[in-house]
Amino acid sequence: MRKLLFITLAFIGAANVIGQTKTTLSFKAEIANRNTDAITFLDRNNGKEIKKIEIGKDGVFKDSFGVEEGFYMLFDGKEYTQLFLKNGYDLKLKMDAKKFDESIVYTGNGAVENNILAQNALEDAKYDYDALLASSEEGFSKLIAEKTAAELVRLENKKLDATFIALQKKNIEKSVTGLTKYYEEGLKTRKLNGSLSPSFEYDNYNGGKTKLEEFRGKYVYIDVWATWCAPCRVEIPFLKKLEEKYHDKNIVFVSLSIDQKKDVEKWKKLIKDKELGGVQVFADNDWNSQFVKDYNITGIPRFIIIDPNGNIVKADAPRPSSPTIEAEFDALLK
Repeated sequence: MRKLLFITLAFIGAANVIGQTKTTLSFKAEIANRNTDAITFLDRNNGKEIKKIEIGKDGVFKDSFGVEEGFYMLFDGKEYTQLFLKNGYDLKLKMDAKKFDESIVYTGNGAVENNILAQNALEDAKYDYDALLASSEEGFSKLIAEKTAAELVRLENKKLDATFIALQKKNIEKSVTGLTKYYEEGLKTRKLNGSLSPSFEYDNYNGGKTKLEEFRGKYVYIDVWATWCAPCRVEIPFLKKLEEKYHDKNIVFVSLSIDQKKDVEKWKKLIKDKELGGVQVFADNDWNSQFVKDYNITGIPRFIIIDPNGNIVKADAPRPSSPTIEAEFDALLK
């Protein structure tokens, strides 16, 4: 009787353990050529840190912690990789930080899902987005359908977590929606090419006002920028080199600021401090300036090339840092 009672209690205890939902996951990472002595897990949606793991004396990162099931980012001090985490996983990562995405391999419970994410990152890095966004409308539809189909095929593995599949399909849908919207905006912009450019009449840094029509007879390279825009400021040294190289050619360089009116002195100071050349003008109503709206500008820096007759050569031209910009100018100015 006692034996039967012991067996019964043991069974009930085992059943309770089996029925419990694990509240943590375990993670272990062996990283060659590591960038730091700590790795950080971030919420993919808001970038908030949810866990930081310091390297152990054995040279391995390992810890257990709880998460809400979903996608996260792992930051190694220099680069990021996406993960799918859920409580109950026992995930092990091996990676060479110098190669990063190319070297990522997961083992353990949760490896199947995360190896797919690692593979997706490699495929995404190789994908020719420039060709996709420059394609015809028919070509875009075909290419985006092929890209989507390839991504969905990777989710046909029966070993994959059902939640992972559902969330990843939503991610694919969002990606398609975002790319389509971006393509449509770009298409709208490209359709401006060959048409007469919208005009402007803005305050000039040197005093008075400047109209676009004043540059008829010359090519015009317009830089739409703002002092607060970090990528815009990155282009400044490249723009100065272009101006220097083509200063005796039939082309004028115009920098058109869309800073707010309250920042006009900040704009003037930056021009002086950075010794900016070319023609410096200040738009009348920042993002709501008519010229900005007419060119469908929703992000900066934005560069525009206009021909001597005032027609648009490229409504979205290469940046000064682009390896193709000098060839573009040489072809026009030959």
